[in-house]
Amino acid sequence: MNKSISSAIRDDFPVLSRKVHGDRPLVYLDNAATSQKPEAVIAAVAGYYRRTNSNVHRGMHALAEEATGEYEAARRAVGDFLGAPDPAGVIFTRGTTESINLVAQSWGGSVLRPGDEILISVMEHHSNIVPWQLVAQRTGAVVKAVPLTPEGDLDLEVMDRLLSERTKLVSITQVSNALGTVNPVDTILAKAKAAGAKVLIDGAQSAPHMPVDVKAMGCDFFVCSGHKMCGPTGIGALIAPAELLEAMPPFLGGGEMIDQVTIEGSTWADLPYKFEAGTPNIAGAVGWGAAIAYLNTLGMEAVERRVHELVEDAADRLSQEPGVTLTAHPQVRGGAVSFWLDDIHPHDVAQLVDQSGVAIRAGHVCCQPLMKHLGRPAINRASYSFYNTKADTTSLLEALRTTRKLFGY
Repeated sequence: MNKSISSAIRDDFPVLSRKVHGDRPLVYLDNAATSQKPEAVIAAVAGYYRRTNSNVHRGMHALAEEATGEYEAARRAVGDFLGAPDPAGVIFTRGTTESINLVAQSWGGSVLRPGDEILISVMEHHSNIVPWQLVAQRTGAVVKAVPLTPEGDLDLEVMDRLLSERTKLVSITQVSNALGTVNPVDTILAKAKAAGAKVLIDGAQSAPHMPVDVKAMGCDFFVCSGHKMCGPTGIGALIAPAELLEAMPPFLGGGEMIDQVTIEGSTWADLPYKFEAGTPNIAGAVGWGAAIAYLNTLGMEAVERRVHELVEDAADRLSQEPGVTLTAHPQVRGGAVSFWLDDIHPHDVAQLVDQSGVAIRAGHVCCQPLMKHLGRPAINRASYSFYNTKADTTSLLEALRTTRKLFGY
C-alpha cells in the first residue's frame, strides 16, 4: 500500500503543541533518545490504571484475568509487528539495555570460554559494549571491534579479517544512534554465520523507523525498546528462537519465573516466563501494544519513506550551511544526522538552540569509543521521526545561525 504521512499527524501528539522558554514553539529533534507519545498510547496507559490495574498470571479474579489478557495481547502484538519466529520467544524486558545484558549474562555466561571472541563495532552504543566487557571479564573471552570507513560505514573488509573460528558472537547495531548509519544486516549475518558465530542485532534505532522481520532476517537475538517506538518507557523486548532460549539459564530469580521451588533447589517456568522474574511493567506493555497499533495504521513502509525524506533533506541542508561539518556520510542513513558547528562546543550549541525552542542532543551520545575514533569529545545530533517536518529543520538552521552570531562568526 502506497501510504503517505501528512504533517497533520502532529495533532496526535499533545507535547508537540506546547511552547518552551515562554513563547517558543517546541521543535523536537531528539527522537533517537526517545520518541513522543500519541494520545492513543497515553489513553491506553491511563485506561489500564483506571479500569484494569492488577497483577498478571497469578490472580483468579476478574481484574487479574483482564490484566493478563491485555499483557499477553501486547506480547502477541510485539511479536507480530517484529516478525518473531515464535511467540514464546518474545521476552519482555525494561528495554534494549536489559535485553543485551540478559543475553550477555545468560547465554554468554554459560557458553563463552577463555579465548572466545565477541565482535562488535566502533559505532556501538555503550549498551552494546559494556555488557560484553563484563561477561568477558567473567569468562576470559575477548571483545574486538570492527572499525569504520572514513564515510562512517562499517569496514566490512576488516570485519572479514577479524572473523574466525574463535568468534562466538557478532553483536551489531542495525542503525547507529550517533551517525545514523544503516548497517548491511544481511551481509553481516552471512559473514558471521559462515564463521559459525551467533548474531545479535540491536534494533533500538531501526524498529521505530523501518519494517523489521526478525524471522526473515535470521538473527539469533533481536533487541529493541518500546519508548523509541511511540510507546512508554521501561518496556522492551528480546526476541530469539525458543530452542535457543530454552538452553539458556535464567537471568533473574524470583516470582513468576519458577515452576517448583524447594529449599534444595528450583525448576523454571516455560518460556517466555522463565526470563520475566517479578511483577512486569504491565502498563508499559499495554501502552507499547497501543503504540504498535498506531504504527500499524500508518504502515512502516510509509514511516520509513517519511523519515528517509526528512533526514536526507536535513543532511543536505546542514552540509551546505556555513560552519557546519557533518560527522559522517554513510551510504544509507537512518533517522539521525550529527554534526559540529565551527569550534563551538556541542553542549553550548545545544543549550543555545534550545533557547529558540529546538531540542537536539549534545555529548558523546553514549558512544565514547566512537568519539575517540572521530577525534572529538562530543557531537550535536538531530534525530527525526515521522511526525517531524522540513520546517523543523528550517528552525534548526535558523537557531544555528543565531548561535554562530553570538560567537562572532
